[in-house]
Parts: sequence; structure tokens; C-alpha cells
Amino acid sequence: MSCHPNSNPTSKPSNNKNGKHLTFALAGNANVGKSVIFNQLTGSNQIIGNWPGKTVDRAEGTLSFEGHEIKIIDLPGIYSFSTFSMEELVSRDYVALEKPDAVINVVDASVLERNLFFTLQLLEMQAPLVLCLNQVDVAKSKGIIIDKEKLEETLGVPVVFAVATRGEGIYELVREAVKVATHKPKPKHLKYRRELEEKIEKLKQVIEKENLSLQYPARWIAIKLLEGDTEITKLVAEKSKAVVDSAKAIAQDLQTSCQEPCFSVIASERYALASSIVASSLQQSEVRNTFSDKLEWLTTHRVLGYFTSIGVIAGLLLWTFFIGNGLSSLISGALSFIKPVDPALSASQPILAIILNGVWGGFNAGLTLIIPFVIPFYLLLAIVEDSGILTRVAFMMDSAMHKIGLHGKALIPIILGYGCSVPAIHSCKIMETRRERLLAAFAITFAPCSARTIVLFGMVGLFVGVQWALLLYVVDIAIIFGLGRIAMKAVPGKSTGLIMEMSTFKMPSLKVVVKQTWARTKSIIYVVFPIYIIGSALVQVLYTLNVLTPISDALSPLTVGWLGLPVAAGILLILGVVRKEFVLLAAVAIFGTTNLALYFSPVQLVVMALVAMLYIPCVSTIAILGKEFGWKAAATISLANIAAAVLIGGLAFRLLSLFL
Repeated sequence: MSCHPNSNPTSKPSNNKNGKHLTFALAGNANVGKSVIFNQLTGSNQIIGNWPGKTVDRAEGTLSFEGHEIKIIDLPGIYSFSTFSMEELVSRDYVALEKPDAVINVVDASVLERNLFFTLQLLEMQAPLVLCLNQVDVAKSKGIIIDKEKLEETLGVPVVFAVATRGEGIYELVREAVKVATHKPKPKHLKYRRELEEKIEKLKQVIEKENLSLQYPARWIAIKLLEGDTEITKLVAEKSKAVVDSAKAIAQDLQTSCQEPCFSVIASERYALASSIVASSLQQSEVRNTFSDKLEWLTTHRVLGYFTSIGVIAGLLLWTFFIGNGLSSLISGALSFIKPVDPALSASQPILAIILNGVWGGFNAGLTLIIPFVIPFYLLLAIVEDSGILTRVAFMMDSAMHKIGLHGKALIPIILGYGCSVPAIHSCKIMETRRERLLAAFAITFAPCSARTIVLFGMVGLFVGVQWALLLYVVDIAIIFGLGRIAMKAVPGKSTGLIMEMSTFKMPSLKVVVKQTWARTKSIIYVVFPIYIIGSALVQVLYTLNVLTPISDALSPLTVGWLGLPVAAGILLILGVVRKEFVLLAAVAIFGTTNLALYFSPVQLVVMALVAMLYIPCVSTIAILGKEFGWKAAATISLANIAAAVLIGGLAFRLLSLFL
């Protein structure tokens, strides 16, 4: 079947006996539209998993095109083939070792020079390349005119113009990739300035003479050795110490003559070559000050940028609360005909209690929490992401995030944590190192997710005052930064700098927003719903067997003596481990009224909400921590949550008793 912009590709095997199986890899910087092209090519024929042995997402799809069965691999968005992150290693090894039939390098046509830095590295690797210039409509709106033929001649690879969001250029892109895959054109050798070329050629000859039997091209190995790439140096050292010694000597000569480190020399040469290529193939008829440029100025302004960033975050949370609260009321009302959770059933009808209070209670809570709060949050977040404003928020908050050993990019998963901790911790994969992923996950466990928000507003907002609930949000942010500083000192390692693609502002695509929202919500439903139901049923079994009450009594020196809470608070905190809103639901069930002010003083309500917000994460969060970082790290983070909640809760009780 032929693929065209409006067609739905199929993964069924072709009946054409002359059909050929091909593999294409999509490579490029982040935020250049690579995932949109992947979706256009593969449609619903996608598998999302992890790379073997790596906690890095692997997206794979299939496409039938004119008798060819094509596998599409969407490589992680990266900026170079260095060894700073797992994503770079995964992409580099796939292109070099797996040798796909064609590599489609997706670049943003409106910032061509910046994107060509990575293109040149693909050419150094002698990858069978097709250059896809995406977002040519944005480039045109800026008055940019690109000479396609000149660019093809200079780079020695086919170039295709595309507007991925509208499906334009997709058919031509696949056609050119098939040509490259079947004809295997000889890659063009782009040269750097004479002094650097001589050093590269000299080291290349040493490598070829030693016959290292590596699958990487000799020239590419020479460049990487001169750059001081630790992984390649280690790999070559296992084969030949002479090559490594030669590389060090040649690199020292280059560094001495250029008066700067070798990696900097090579990077400068790539940028200079990219600039030269763009100068010869691109014209800008006029410099237009577009609305996007004005928005860029506003969101990155040294003063106003902070206000817009705070406005985006606050707007996201307020939208989630008000829309979510309204939807929650509608869904709860629609389900009101079913008998609510009744603690009295535990004694009279234990089996019914497990089914109704446990299984149905878990499903009901998932339905009234995930649907109303998570979907609006992810919907607006997808809009903010696709528009390009979220990267500006991360950029503006970079200096603040460095205070806790992270950079601005960590703000994205932390914001996700205000919806649900599970996908937020999963999204920590965007961070470059395990240390940063661990620190970000630690911060996320203290962020008030939608379930904690219910407890905050249901206990404090309703009975003490909205201003006190909002104050707890502010206190929580201060706690995250304070404990983040401690964690930064406790976890060994150094923080990396912020490297992000500041993509052009654009009107969000409805199709992309809906797909992104559903993808995130779907994963939550599949992971959280079963845990809610099973965990809720298990707690109900323990409650029916009268196991929780003795535990609550045993905890009374802590809950009553130190935190100043009622005795029943022990049960509430135990139930809250399954899911945080159980703290509120169980309080209503145990006391038999929605007016919690009859059983809690204002101070106790504030302290109860504060402790519920800080103490041990819910079981689904612990599960994802264990999966991503190991159970030792999950246990350590959980103990840190408990310690912080107990210490801060007790101090808050004594301090608030002076005012409330």
C-alpha cells in the first residue's frame, strides 16, 4: 500500500513477494517535530517500551509503502553523540551498531544552523541520511528562504521539506528514505579546516593500521578520541593502547596550537561549518518581528519572565482545581445511587464490606479522582507543552532549581507531580543523569498531587479557610527546596547544566494535544486503578479483621502525643498509604459526618493535612519508585518522607497552637 499524508499506514505483511523489509530511524534534537512525524508514519501501529537493559523509552512502529515493510524507530531527542546521557548512548549505538537502512534526520527549518550541529555528527558517522526540514511554514513566516538544491549539493544527502502537523511532505520523505535504503549512496566527506583535518587524518591512519575491528567508522572514532569521549576511549583501549596513546599525543598538539581544549576546537569547527552551509543555502528576505518573537521577549525577560512563569504554573494548578472540582462533583453525583462506603459493614457483613468498601471504594475513588483532576491537568499541560511555553518556564526557573542540585528541566516532572506522582516520576527520564532523576523523584514525592489537594481543601479549605490551604502550598514549596538542599548534599555527584531546545512558539495541534493527554491518562489508569482496587480491598480486609485499630492505638504516642491529633488519626494515616484521599474519606466514614470540625480543632485540621501532604507516598508511587530506582532508593525516600512529616507536623502543632 502507498503511504500519503492522509493515509492510515498498516502493519499487515505485504502480499508482494518482492517486498523488502527495511528499518528507518528518526533522529534529531528535541522539540523539532520528530514524534509528530513518527505518528504520521506509523499511525496506531506503535509499540512503546524500553531499550534493552535501559530505562529509556523506545518507540517503534510499522509502515507499508509500495511493497516495502518498514520498521520505524523513533530515537530519543538529543543534541550530540557525546556520553553525557543514556539517551545519547542509546541513539549513538543504534545508528552505529544496528545500522538502520536509512536515518531520517528531522531538523527545525526555522533554526537550521543550530540543528545542523547534530546533522554533521550523523555525517561523520557515515549514516545513510535523509534530511527532513520540518516546520518550513514557520521558517517562511520569518522570511526565511531555503535553497533545497544547494543544501542537497553541499551536504550530499536528499532534503525534504515538511510540515508534519499537516502531513505535508510525509510521502516524499518516505520515498527518499526508501531510495537511500535501496541504493546506498556513498556519503559525502565534509572537511573541517586544514589543521584539524590533518590531525583527524593522522589518527585515522593509526586506527586503520591497528585494525581494531570496531563497527564504528575509523574517522568517527578518531574524532571521538580527540574529543576525549570516555566511552570510546575505554572501548579502544581494550583493543589497542597504542591508538589511545597516539590520540592523546595528537590531541595535545592540537590543544597547544589552538590554545583551547580539543572538544571545544571540534565543537567550534562544527558550528563554523554549519554556519557556512546555512550562509550558502539560506536567505532571509526580511526580518519580521512576529507575535512569536514578542512572546519570546516576554517569557524570557529577566524580570517579566518570572511573572509569566509563575502565572503559567499558577494557572495550571487553578485550572486543575476548579475544573477538577466541578467534574468530581458531577461524577460523584452520577454515582450517588450506589451505596457509599460504610464502616459499620465491617462488623456486620465483612464480605460485603470488602466488596463494597474495598473493591468498589477503590474503583470509585479512582474514577472520581483520575477522571476529573488528572485529565484537565494533562490536557492543559499538553497545550502548554505543544505551544512551546513550558520550555521558557523551565529556562526561567533554572537558577532556582540549581539550589536543589537540579536544572530547569526538572521543573517539568515536578509540575506533573501536581497531577499525579506516578507519571511525574516516570517522566524523570528526561533528566541526564541518575542522580538528577533521583533528586527530581525525591522532590516529586513532596509535591501535593491531586489526591493531596483534595485533603488540603477538604480539611483545611472548608473548615479553617482557603487562605490556610494556600499557605500550606507555600510551606510545601519551601519544604521541597529545604529538603532538596539536604538531599543534594547527601547524594554524591555533580549537577549538569541546562541544555534544552527552545522551540518556536506555535499554535497547539488539537491532534497532538489529545494524543498526549490520552497517552498519559491511559498509563495512569492502567497502573493506578488496579493498585487502588487491590490496595483498598486489602485495607478493608485488615479493617474487618480489626488489625488497624491496635496499630492506631500503638501509634497514639506519636499521633496524639507529638502531633496533637485525635487517636483515630493513626487509622487515617494508615489508610492514606493506599491513596491520600483515603485520609479524608475514612475520617468521614469513621466519624459519621462530613462536618469534621466537630472532631478536629482548627489546629488539628491544619496539622493533619500537613502531615498527610508530606508523609509516606501512596503505594502506587512507592511501586514506581521501586521500578525506576530500585527498592533501596524507594525505601530511603519513603523514610525521608515519614521523618519530615513527623518532625514538621509536631513543630507546626506547637507553633499553630499559639495562633489558632
